[in-house]
Amino acid sequence: MARFTGSSWKKSRRLGISLSGTGKELARRPYAPGQHGPTSRTKLSEYGMQLKEKQKLRYMYGVNERQFFNLFVKAGKIREGKHGVNFMILLEQRLDNVVYRLGLATTRRQARQLVNHGHITVNGKRVDIPSYSVQVGEVVGVREKSKNLTIIKESVESLYGRPDFITFDEEKLEGSLTRLPLREEMPADIDDSYIVEYYNR
Repeated sequence: MARFTGSSWKKSRRLGISLSGTGKELARRPYAPGQHGPTSRTKLSEYGMQLKEKQKLRYMYGVNERQFFNLFVKAGKIREGKHGVNFMILLEQRLDNVVYRLGLATTRRQARQLVNHGHITVNGKRVDIPSYSVQVGEVVGVREKSKNLTIIKESVESLYGRPDFITFDEEKLEGSLTRLPLREEMPADIDDSYIVEYYNR
C-alpha cells in the first residue's frame, strides 16, 4: 500500500486524532466526516479497534504499510523493553520525525519534504532519506545553503517547546537526540498494545 497523500484533515476526523499535531482538524468538527454530521456510529469490534490504532499511528508518522510492518518486525528483535514501546521509539528515530521534533518543520509531512529536497544534514553530511534512523548523539542540522528558508525560520519561531530528549541550538539550527524517548514522552492517544495484537493475531 502506498503512502497516504489525501486530505489529512478528513483522515484526522475519521480516526479522531490530530495527524498534524496542531489539533486544528478537530477544533471545529470533532467527529467523523460525512453528510449526516455527528451521528452515532456502531461500536467497533476488537479487530476494528486494533486496526484503528494501527492506522492512527501509521498515518501520524506518515509511513507506508511495508515500512511500518518492517519496523514492527525490527522492534520485535530488540531484547529489552516492550515490543510496542520499542516500535514507537523506532518511529521517533526516523529522520523526518526528528526534524519535526527539533521544530524545523511544523508538521511531519513538511519535515519529510525538507529531507527529500536535501535541506537536512546528519553529522554535517546531507541525508535525503526520511526513514534514516537517527542515533543518540548524531547531530541533525540544516544545510548551509538552506538556513535562510522562510519555512524553516517560521517553524523555529512558532515552536513553543521541545521534548526533553531533544537538544537544539537556534543559532546553528541543529540539534540531536540526547537519549531515546520514554513511553510517556510519545503520543499518549495511541494504545500500542492493540497494534501488537493486530500483527500477532
